[in-house]
Amino acid sequence: MLLKRWRGDRAFHAHETARMDSLNGLPLASFKKRAYAIAIDFLLVSAVRSLLHLNGHAENHAPEGTVGWFLIEAAEFVKHVIESTLYFAIALRVGKGQTVGKWAMKICVVSLTEPTISWWQSIERALGYGASLLEGGFGFFQYYLNKNRQTVHDRIAETIVVDLTRPRAEAPIQTDAKELAEESAGLA
Repeated sequence: MLLKRWRGDRAFHAHETARMDSLNGLPLASFKKRAYAIAIDFLLVSAVRSLLHLNGHAENHAPEGTVGWFLIEAAEFVKHVIESTLYFAIALRVGKGQTVGKWAMKICVVSLTEPTISWWQSIERALGYGASLLEGGFGFFQYYLNKNRQTVHDRIAETIVVDLTRPRAEAPIQTDAKELAEESAGLA
């Protein structure tokens, strides 16, 4: 078995199919609710940063426009990115798919591959906000282009955002384990 695997003899396993079938019909969150949720979260991060006096710049004795000034400003920017990323990653994982903003807007992030949001997915999603901001924020507006209303950070982390206030549109598709085994045996 190990030798076969080492040689490259492998078969495709669509592990997410049953999971995606179970998500069938979930109501997707509107762009407006998602935008309000992220705004609430960013306001919370800014308020905490201000309360803890983390927002102030370090003593900058270098004249503006010099290399020293640029390095201090870059370090401050990196610090803010790390703080925001940590907030979004930890809040999403600990909140089981909800940050404070998502909780307030009654929406939830759902994994397409696992029953709950994993640490890795929450980190990918938090870092994916940066990818969504690239190109002038177009990654957020891809919500309108994707049939499952996924933005760039949703696709990176393999997640969707559902509205908890609306009922499910369709029942989940039931897949029988025996039926799946027969299908895979027929493909061999």
